[in-house]
Amino acid sequence: MEHEKIVVGLDIGTTKICVIVGRKNEFGKLEVLGMGKAESEGVVKGIVFNIDKTVYAIEKAIKEAGDQSGIDIGVVNVGIAGQHIRSFIQHGGITRSSKEDEITVDDVERLTQDMYRMVVPPGSQIIHVMPQDYMVDYEDGIKEPVGMSGVRLEADFHIITAQTNAINNINKCVRRAGLEIDDLILEPLASSLAVLSDEEKEAGVCLIDIGGGTTDIAIFYDNIIRHTAVIPFGGNIVTNDIKQGLMVLPQQAEQLKTRFGKAIAEEASPNEIVSIPGIRNRAAKEISVKNLSNIIQARMEEIIEMAHGEIISSGFENRLAGGIVITGGGAQLSSLKQLVEYMTGMDTRIGYPNEHLGKSKIESIKSPMYATAVGLVLSGFRSLDERVDRYKEAREVVKAARIKKPATPSKNFFNDILNKTKSLLIDDLDGKNEY
Repeated sequence: MEHEKIVVGLDIGTTKICVIVGRKNEFGKLEVLGMGKAESEGVVKGIVFNIDKTVYAIEKAIKEAGDQSGIDIGVVNVGIAGQHIRSFIQHGGITRSSKEDEITVDDVERLTQDMYRMVVPPGSQIIHVMPQDYMVDYEDGIKEPVGMSGVRLEADFHIITAQTNAINNINKCVRRAGLEIDDLILEPLASSLAVLSDEEKEAGVCLIDIGGGTTDIAIFYDNIIRHTAVIPFGGNIVTNDIKQGLMVLPQQAEQLKTRFGKAIAEEASPNEIVSIPGIRNRAAKEISVKNLSNIIQARMEEIIEMAHGEIISSGFENRLAGGIVITGGGAQLSSLKQLVEYMTGMDTRIGYPNEHLGKSKIESIKSPMYATAVGLVLSGFRSLDERVDRYKEAREVVKAARIKKPATPSKNFFNDILNKTKSLLIDDLDGKNEY
């Protein structure tokens, strides 16, 4: 009997390190078996800066998730983000030996693997190669080239690179925590698996994942990823603005933001006052919720403006019928949806990672802040380029069909041929003896 596949997602975030253990249930939905969390102190803006602190947090989260799920965790899918992430479109092609033979899955995979060998700037390496549209014998706009005939197979590829140092530091932390990396996945791609529907990806949608240290962006159109970007600002910079603007402690700033903050200052009552304890026997401090929301709105407008700039530069601004989906911990900020709609003019919804989730005992998992971690688990069950999955499935079906057909002739068939050949040889020899 085949062992049940268990996948573990490890989200090394700026605010928290999160581990989720999951399996697929009989309905094909993700069932979360365990979750572990630890405060992240060694990560700044999505990049590991302190190995020891990060390793400690990973070990703590892994232990918690392992104890809860009863699984001995050894292999993980890890997310990567940070300002160093770059994405661009590159054209590639291969020449096949025969025009008559159909293009196979192997041809498509060979073309994709060729792109991994492409020269990239020193100090960076390719982490994802995702085909956009294919071209067969200079006929373009082809989505499914397998089965077509042609000599020249080409494609535009969405290439994503990351800094080699950042990758090495993640590898070092994971190895030191006694784990092995199965796959390294760009975080916005993972989040998109958790919160976007296939209809949205088909219609055109922009995912904005507002984390603690970064805001990640992924744009889909025609079910294909078209643009990715990482903005080096997230929820933590808003907390920092509150801390400095209202002269409070970091923990107080975070609580003010999450409990009383609004992304649109007009929605805050001018008379609402929050009293917070003073430091070391000092008098309590009174904070105006209106002032608090003004600080939040100023910074959120800046982040949304940068995200909107990425949508415009991608060239897909007028083709996103699915609008914008906001996720990540920052998506929980009150009135943010309305601010995004007001600033971009696009339909917006909050993305909860329950698109592919089955029943779970851990209710908190459905919060937008766990979108990346849930997506990292889902990526273990699902290829980032779903077309490759479909090709592989088709190949398995063909293989199975060939196995069922009697591909080799029967034993009797061979015996008949042998007997006929024998008789011919005997006749021939008999004939030769007459002369």
